[in-house]
Amino acid sequence: MGREPIVETRKEPKRLLNPASGFLEGYTYTLNPYAGCTFACSYCYVRQMPVALFRGMPWGGWVEVKTGAGALLRRELKRAKAKGPVTIFCSSSTDPYQPAEAKEGVMRALLEAMMDEPPDFLLLQTRSPLVTRDIDLLRQLGERVRVSVTVETDLEPVRRAFTPYAPPIQGRLAALRRLAEAGVPTQAAVAPVLPSSPAFAERLAAVVPRVVVDDYFMGDGSGGRRTAKSGVAAIYASLGCEAWYRPDAYVGVLEAMREAFPPGQVKVSRDGFLP
Repeated sequence: MGREPIVETRKEPKRLLNPASGFLEGYTYTLNPYAGCTFACSYCYVRQMPVALFRGMPWGGWVEVKTGAGALLRRELKRAKAKGPVTIFCSSSTDPYQPAEAKEGVMRALLEAMMDEPPDFLLLQTRSPLVTRDIDLLRQLGERVRVSVTVETDLEPVRRAFTPYAPPIQGRLAALRRLAEAGVPTQAAVAPVLPSSPAFAERLAAVVPRVVVDDYFMGDGSGGRRTAKSGVAAIYASLGCEAWYRPDAYVGVLEAMREAFPPGQVKVSRDGFLP
């Protein structure tokens, strides 16, 4: 059976920059160009948040486009910069380069606004190769930006089991290579750690200079309880990989990354996402 059609709506937001807190308290603001995310990753912690629970539609089946975002962000950035440093995590509850971005261009409009009012730092978190479309703008931000591309595994069958609507692994690795070659600061986010091959660390080290390793138990904001409600344990069981769904499963991956990457270029959980 195919996927149900995505329900797309449009809304003009009253604000875009929201004060950061919790896991992201090292930032001053979070920025989400969309509400909802059609990648619909099985383990996504946002499934258990109000934005998903009270929508009345399955998570992944809808997306809300924030209209007029570029002009609004210019105004907000100008005001925010007058008050102090502006560091932005984008995005905390959606993927800024999900499929809708290809035609809506909300994220590109936000980056164009940042050309006029650059933040002190922008962490751009995505799992989509579409981010390479904006290399021209990202290069202009220089050291003010880091693009963090999620690569949870190097095994495509595992990717399909957990995130069937997300981009293939090879596309993400190719995107990381293109970004790094263009001089855009990048990292791979093995977040969450999923079952992977012994060659995973070397494959990442060949295309990106830095990596962060995270899992549900450190990174979902509730010690893994929020993720447990998503039912991902059944996916691990279906793959015969139950041993990977434990609080210590990340340790072997972390050790392999430390052997493959230069000293200081392997971060763990929150430390790898901070400005």
